[in-house]
Amino acid sequence: MADTLELVVITGMSGAGKTVAMQSFEDLGYFCIDNLPLTLLPKFWELVKESGKISKIALVMDLRSRAFYDEIIEMLSGFDNTEFMTTKILFLDASDAELVSRYKETRRAHPLAMEGRLMDGIEKERELLNDIKTQAQLVINTTDLSPRQLREEIFHNFETRETASFHVEILSFGFKYGLPIDADIVMDVRFLPNPHYIPELKPQTGLDKAVYDYVMEQPATEGFYTKFESLLESILPGYEAEGKTNLTIAIGCTGGQHRSVALAKRLSEELKVTYPVNVTHRDINKSKESVNRS
Repeated sequence: MADTLELVVITGMSGAGKTVAMQSFEDLGYFCIDNLPLTLLPKFWELVKESGKISKIALVMDLRSRAFYDEIIEMLSGFDNTEFMTTKILFLDASDAELVSRYKETRRAHPLAMEGRLMDGIEKERELLNDIKTQAQLVINTTDLSPRQLREEIFHNFETRETASFHVEILSFGFKYGLPIDADIVMDVRFLPNPHYIPELKPQTGLDKAVYDYVMEQPATEGFYTKFESLLESILPGYEAEGKTNLTIAIGCTGGQHRSVALAKRLSEELKVTYPVNVTHRDINKSKESVNRS
């Protein structure tokens, strides 16, 4: 377990974006809990310490927890700046007009105005949350923020190099087994000479040196690969800047055993210098006989 447990308490006005915030922390690798009853917190901390497997926690707390915020502040102050834990409170706010608009749009009832005026509930909640807002290390006003912009703001404040969310999935596949439905970019390399027609290479795959060398030594391969890699280097930063957390690049040949595997291997080795990369060879162990032609 890390030397210190990092705890972020996500709270604020109902309708200000706590759900989006929790999803953002999940993408940053935090263990997220939504409205754990206050009385269970001490036991939860003990379980966390004993497990030794959790280093970052995001805890959402709002009026649904039926807990008094002064109790929450008192309990958190007992954990803060200890050898075991450091805490940070993230408070989400929005203007009254925007909160009213969001409630009207979703047709939800405010937790403090189940049978009364919406504005009465909002005003009562502001009064109740005033103390914890003053205790917050970070206040984000979401009045003019879209969900995506709120996510970007949270990433800006809490993302580290170790928790960088953008990563690349590289997938080799065979066209005769179907296109991968989760691919963002698909590259067809069936124009390259096929090792399948060389008897000694046919039973091998692109992970074997003989096949890999054969594919890479083809005159067409180097010219194609140089252009393809240059294209990816120019567009991947754009995907990351747009807030995409996962980009799947699929490379396909006929059977998914030779050309696509070799190129996926080379691409993964070179991209991992800059990005977290995972490579999968979907059809490397399939054969023509395994195709269901019914």
